[in-house]
Amino acid sequence: MKRWSPAYLYAGLTILFWGTAASAFKYTLSHFSFIQLLVWSSLASTALLFLILLFSGKFPILRKATRKEIFPSVFLGLINPFLYYIILFRAYELLPAQVAQPLNFIWPLVLVLLSVPFLGERLSMRSILCLIVSFFGVVLISSQGNPLGLKIQSPLGVMLALLSSIIWALYWILNLKYSRIDTVVRLFLNFLFASVYALLATLFFSDFWDFNFYGIAGSFYVGSFEMGITFVLWLKALSLAESKARLNNVIYLVPFISLLFIHFFVGETIYWTTIAGLCIIVGSILFQQFGAKTKKV
Repeated sequence: MKRWSPAYLYAGLTILFWGTAASAFKYTLSHFSFIQLLVWSSLASTALLFLILLFSGKFPILRKATRKEIFPSVFLGLINPFLYYIILFRAYELLPAQVAQPLNFIWPLVLVLLSVPFLGERLSMRSILCLIVSFFGVVLISSQGNPLGLKIQSPLGVMLALLSSIIWALYWILNLKYSRIDTVVRLFLNFLFASVYALLATLFFSDFWDFNFYGIAGSFYVGSFEMGITFVLWLKALSLAESKARLNNVIYLVPFISLLFIHFFVGETIYWTTIAGLCIIVGSILFQQFGAKTKKV
């Protein structure tokens, strides 16, 4: 029991930082384009992760990494952070934060679906039921307070938010196959390559030097507390936890905490459909995971 407190302290900080992410996205996107946000936040996260490697004593692992260990980050970094965040940030440009954030959160259910072709797992009736039920949650959230109107205000934004959840789930699966190097080192390498891709994208599709203080500040916050240090805090929490399964469940507080920040700092009036849809999606995820654990027992 003595290791319980530190684990939940790190988890609490993680939830707090990730809870502010959606608000930080919307704030920064009011000053930057989504590509500018991507490049500056990626650079900030890469620099921060490099410092973490230095001060945690893991830099020798990076220095001794072989080409075979480094190479997977060439395409892992392309998938996430590059493609994942460029699609997610564009979704946030098109949608209210309270819509984009919950739609992105369906990735655990998408992960179950992708595990069939990629990991050879079977899709249970419980999982199929959860996917169907969560679809109604997606429809509710997308309706933006008018479920009977049956009109989605930004179909492209909804598609991009859902696509980001697919990309994240795909990245999670691929990352399992290339976990032969330290997790923080892999994360740094992924961000390093993603920063290169983001810089190239900025040169072709945006103006790298057209920036302002608020955009830079917001990007550095996103790079530090959504992308960089928060992943390290979460890994630390998992390493200290007596029950990883129990600790994993607290992560589902993030979208609800996020709604509070969105309301008070972004100024969005939270639709009842957002809360209802989010409850349906999170409930489906927990129901599916509970079934999986029961089956193992």
